[in-house]
Amino acid sequence: MTRFRRTATAAAALAFTAAATAVLGFAGPASAHVTVNPKEAAQGGYARVAFRVPNESDSASTVKLEVVLPENAPVGSVSTMPVPGWTVATEKRKVDPPIEVHGSQLTEAVSKITWTASGGAGVKPGQFQEFPVSLGPLPQVDSMVFKTLQTYSDGNISRWIDEPAPGAEEPEHPAPVLTLAAAAAPAGSATPTAAVASPDDDDDDDGNGLAVGLGVAGLVAGLAGLALGGLAFARTRREPVAKA
Repeated sequence: MTRFRRTATAAAALAFTAAATAVLGFAGPASAHVTVNPKEAAQGGYARVAFRVPNESDSASTVKLEVVLPENAPVGSVSTMPVPGWTVATEKRKVDPPIEVHGSQLTEAVSKITWTASGGAGVKPGQFQEFPVSLGPLPQVDSMVFKTLQTYSDGNISRWIDEPAPGAEEPEHPAPVLTLAAAAAPAGSATPTAAVASPDDDDDDDGNGLAVGLGVAGLVAGLAGLALGGLAFARTRREPVAKA
């Protein structure tokens, strides 16, 4: 009986622990990850995005962030916004064919952005930090995958490099993904259609012309009849009246 009671107590404890984990969110390190916000932008335009970095360690701070730009989707203009307490550096690579930006042909593009904390400016446990970037013109692709490395002060590195697969569940260490939609057509860009007269319009014009012609003819006939009547009346008055 005692053994049964101990087994029941242990099972209840395990059930409580599982329930607490589900309700309170005591998940492993993969519960939160680096993301890009907003998650969507338009092809051919410029976008201001921010890489949002949560700290998943209970004791160490995030002290470095490395974001790799996709090789299959080079961007001609990449600029960063200052983040207090952090320094930023960029690396470039050759691109072929060149990228056209405002009429200029660029043969190099930014391939990697690295932010490094100085002093005690790292992202501490329980905090997050955003790293804003301006990108453009955005390439004609469906999405951009930014493989990212997050380095902690204790030397551990979280590698957010797994690419999503269509129809599959989110990978364990997903890379930030920016979805690109086709640019909307500008207003008034539709080709104007020339107006074409319909047969009904021609019939209306012919009917109107016929009615006008008949009206003029009737007026002329009326005037002629009036003139003839006047002449007959004048002739009657000039003729002598016959005597009885």
